Amino acid sequence: MLKMIRDAISVHLRKAAWRLLALAALSASSPAAAQAQQFSADIVTRHDDVSAPAGRLSVLDGRVRIETAELPDGFFLVDTMKPSAWFVRPGAGLYMDAKQSSQLTRLFVPLDPDAPCRQWQAMARLAGLSGEGEWRCERIGEETIDGHGTVAFRALSGTGEGFVGWIDRKHQFPLRIKTGDGTLVTLEQIKDEPQPASSFELPPTLRKFSPEALIEQIKKSDVWVSRPDDAAPSRP
Repeated sequence: MLKMIRDAISVHLRKAAWRLLALAALSASSPAAAQAQQFSADIVTRHDDVSAPAGRLSVLDGRVRIETAELPDGFFLVDTMKPSAWFVRPGAGLYMDAKQSSQLTRLFVPLDPDAPCRQWQAMARLAGLSGEGEWRCERIGEETIDGHGTVAFRALSGTGEGFVGWIDRKHQFPLRIKTGDGTLVTLEQIKDEPQPASSFELPPTLRKFSPEALIEQIKKSDVWVSRPDDAAPSRP
């Protein structure tokens, strides 16, 4: 009788161990685990065989920080889980919706290497480009770039405007984007290294700047001058 109890316990423990191993394997291959990536890279643009540094990109668990040469007084923070995209200006104590201020915040985001259009379209809508209609992504091949295995897609918005993206399977992130005018935006010097969480958070001391709210305030002030067609019609 004692032997039967021991055998039953042994079988139960073995089954429990196999279930734990299976769960661990499933977790490692799930999208959430794949997004748990930390890396940084340089952003470089190429057009007509002329290369130029464009900025710096860092990624931490689905969040992206982008610093560009065009806007040196701030940086972009993108969170695809919310989703949200901000332009942060620490020196001015402000942050604001990124909207369409940089195409990088809409294209260089974590993606599903087998179905990238869903996230690209979501970021376009967040930027206020909801009128572009449904996006379509056509897989056009695979390519190894600087030792990274990539899947290439041709993406088309509802307006017919498009680009080609090479998505790194390991990082689940675009490695290259080729826009309609032939400009190539690439990530180079990719480093898999820990990223400080504070770099991806809005400082609590900042206040949000709203252009719409500013316009409404100006309208209520003495400096607002109505256009002729805004004025009430005069009576004879």
